[in-house]
Amino acid sequence: MTPAPRDTAATESLLAFWRDAGVDACFEEAAVDRTHVQPPPALKAVVRATAAVVARPHTNEARTEARHLAAAAESMEALATAIAGFEGCPLSGTGATQSVFARGDPAAPVLIIGEGPGTEEDAQGAPFVGQAGRLLDRMLAAAGLTDRVFITNTVYWKPPGNRSPTPQEQAVCAPFVDRVCDLMRPKVVLLVGAAAARSVLGSDEGIMRLRGQWKDWHLPEGGFSVPVMPTLHPAFLLRQPQAKRQVWADLLALTARLDGSSSAA
Repeated sequence: MTPAPRDTAATESLLAFWRDAGVDACFEEAAVDRTHVQPPPALKAVVRATAAVVARPHTNEARTEARHLAAAAESMEALATAIAGFEGCPLSGTGATQSVFARGDPAAPVLIIGEGPGTEEDAQGAPFVGQAGRLLDRMLAAAGLTDRVFITNTVYWKPPGNRSPTPQEQAVCAPFVDRVCDLMRPKVVLLVGAAAARSVLGSDEGIMRLRGQWKDWHLPEGGFSVPVMPTLHPAFLLRQPQAKRQVWADLLALTARLDGSSSAA
């Protein structure tokens, strides 16, 4: 009997759940003699995907590799190339079609860090290009920040099912995020969404408590630090439009600080 086709996003999300739960093998309800019977295509696809996840390097080893690659990148272009060739993040083997690095001006004074790419970002190879990204662009334009930002994420591959990235996945990619900030040396950083704020600030506080509060981000190497402002994710604003006034207040505070620092300089 031919198994019913599975929804790709649902299957990827289920595989990610099994991986996080520690599952490292797939079994059928009844034993199968695989020396004589070939498994159905659907099961073989699950086995291949699970094996790819299990074969990923340990988080610490992968992060060490990411740190070496990031340190060797002397430009944003070199960093993008290093990320594209990096296989240490589990997300690179769970359905993403390509790495999604950044968009904007790498010499801009504002660095924006989101959570991770979604389906449209994976298709286009750029962050924040879907519906939530278009809302972010409109808000940035209203605040006079359109040409003053460089946008990236805490991870560079689409999580299965468009879920939020896990802390382990963010930890592997963190050296690349640090290197973006080190190469760019922005005047201010906007952290978009709870996952981005927790990853960069190492905080367990909720985004509602963090948003609108200035924090300091100290890079682990080089001694550089920069003021950061956490705010709500535009995807949340699509579901809760009444929260737009809070993000608007955050953008105005960020713009005022940016312009104040520019005047002082």
